[in-house]
Amino acid sequence: MPYGYFQLVRFLGMVGFGILAFKASSRRNNLFFVIWLASAILINPIVKISLGRALWNVIDVIWAIILFASLWAEKANDKENK
Repeated sequence: MPYGYFQLVRFLGMVGFGILAFKASSRRNNLFFVIWLASAILINPIVKISLGRALWNVIDVIWAIILFASLWAEKANDKENK
């Protein structure tokens, strides 16, 4: 893929994780706030953190697991509040 594609993915990921961090902060969920804020910092396109392809693949899998877990937890929380 071209370099611009990865820059776009990094930018959109940073914005997405920033939004998730803001929402977690407004819900006073400190654990997810720290996770999403650290993720936004890690994926930012301005100051790149070079970790190597293998480590990035592991981080991608961990992000996917955490994202699904947070969706599941939010859905369970919504059912409790109804």
